[in-house]
Amino acid sequence: MRFRMDWRSVTFDWNRARAFLVTAEEGSLSAAARALGMAQPTLGRQVSALEEELGLALFERTGRGLELTPSGLELIDHVRAMGQAATRVSLAASGQSQEIAGRVSITASEIYAAFLLPPAIAELRDTAPGLEIEIVASNAVTDLRRREADIAIRNTEPKDPALIGQRIGFDTGWFYAAESYVARHGTPAGLDDLGGHSFIAMDSPDAMIAALAHFDITLSRDMLAIRSDNHLVHWELARQGVAIGIGPDFLGAASPGMQRLLPGHGPIRYPVWLVAHREVKSSRRIRLVWDILQHHLRTRLTGN
Repeated sequence: MRFRMDWRSVTFDWNRARAFLVTAEEGSLSAAARALGMAQPTLGRQVSALEEELGLALFERTGRGLELTPSGLELIDHVRAMGQAATRVSLAASGQSQEIAGRVSITASEIYAAFLLPPAIAELRDTAPGLEIEIVASNAVTDLRRREADIAIRNTEPKDPALIGQRIGFDTGWFYAAESYVARHGTPAGLDDLGGHSFIAMDSPDAMIAALAHFDITLSRDMLAIRSDNHLVHWELARQGVAIGIGPDFLGAASPGMQRLLPGHGPIRYPVWLVAHREVKSSRRIRLVWDILQHHLRTRLTGN
């Protein structure tokens, strides 16, 4: 059955929604007005009109800027998706998507590059076939200032003022073991029951021991006799039942035969940031890639 849109339920003006979106992304009315090329009072009236239309307060003033209210936070992802869709419609209608060409380099961790990026790249190929996409799969922090990549997916907020970042959401990860491992070694009953088990180390064993200690998880060096800096190798070792590994929950849930351990504990939670040089605002090809990556990552990590 084909979905039929209830047009009577759409009760707001898109121009006002766009004013809300750009204000949220820029952090102030003045910056948003510059980005849209319109007068600040006009933009302010559009935002106020949307608040009145919806019966919601979307912003609260903090110092010299604006922050989203809980109602604004609840709406922003939906409006952002509308903005991305509107951009793609405009590009398709004008034929500009065919004209967007050139190379764009995306860097992400090995796990994200292998399991999160492919659907986004498929959409990019359909939307702008003239783009040349390079994926740099690396767990190291790539230097965007030196143009080692155009866009990065990171788990830390950018500190360099030459870069801009958008927090997409939060990822979670925890201990996973193959059913074959559990059949041989049993299932640990709790954090105090890890002593008889083997784990796969990331980076150095000492670094992993120290990192897990922050979560009140105690491992010893003799429990970390296997090590791989490559996260794909790490996951495959765990998947084949060699030892217990650590992986993101979106991957564990999609991997048949993998069991999430200690369900009463965890998970480890960490942010996911989309980062680029500030030219993302002036480069059509980089902005298009940014928007599509943002949509796919947010959908995969948050389910929205």
